[in-house]
Amino acid sequence: MRRQNSTVERLATRQHGVVTRVELLGAGLSGSAIDRRIREGLLLREYPGVYRLGHRAPSIEATYTAAVKACGDGSLLAGRAAAYLYGLIRGNPPAPEVYTRTWRRVPGIVTHRSRSRTSEYRGIPIAPVPDVLVQLAAQLDIDDLARACHEARVRYRVKPRNVEAVLRGNAPGAGKLRAVIRGDARVLLSEIERVFFERLRAERLPLPETNRKKDGRYIDARWPDYGLTVELNSYMAHDSRYAWERDNLRAREAYARGDEFRSYTYRDVVEDPTLMLAELRQLLT
Repeated sequence: MRRQNSTVERLATRQHGVVTRVELLGAGLSGSAIDRRIREGLLLREYPGVYRLGHRAPSIEATYTAAVKACGDGSLLAGRAAAYLYGLIRGNPPAPEVYTRTWRRVPGIVTHRSRSRTSEYRGIPIAPVPDVLVQLAAQLDIDDLARACHEARVRYRVKPRNVEAVLRGNAPGAGKLRAVIRGDARVLLSEIERVFFERLRAERLPLPETNRKKDGRYIDARWPDYGLTVELNSYMAHDSRYAWERDNLRAREAYARGDEFRSYTYRDVVEDPTLMLAELRQLLT
């Protein structure tokens, strides 16, 4: 009995406290022993044949692991749920979304039949990041999709060619996703960028390219026809010596390609834009 308990505990530890009836039988427990543990509250039912071991402490990993296991062998986390686990989107945790090899219907789980590529993250079978971006393309507006692509690039070094490799021409949202990864769409990644754009539009000033790559670096806003580069600096992202030196490097790079360079803070953009707008009117006339 002690050996069985130890085996079950090791199994559950690897799986965020989640086990299935099949796994428990494989660990040497009998059907009656499993049923007794259920009656005693040692196994807590999540889905038919899927249990949490001993407690239901909040854990998004446990929630998503249980959902994947409830959908059978070969299933994997996908869509918004996968994007949330990867950190590509924020907010409240989405409902579990699972890709399955065969048609499944499990209450509380959004299921799709698909043979997507499989990866693993935090011990959970999951669609690879480029595949998740393709899945999100049909679900998110262009700015949210751009933020997800930005996070994929920063966190996981996902490049446009990685996404293109798995993006079918007729996939839902394919055009929108291609516009984002190729830099053909104006995308706003932060609150300060959104307000900055609104200020420009309200003043009827020319609108810039946003978050496009130039000289190997992504630039917040650039007007190629006017020879102007602008970086928008929030305190949270620019409160270190590294950030200060990076900003000075970006200024030098802008001047080297013949651009004027301006750097605006949250105060300049959001709280009191008077001086910023006066300067931009002069530069963009």
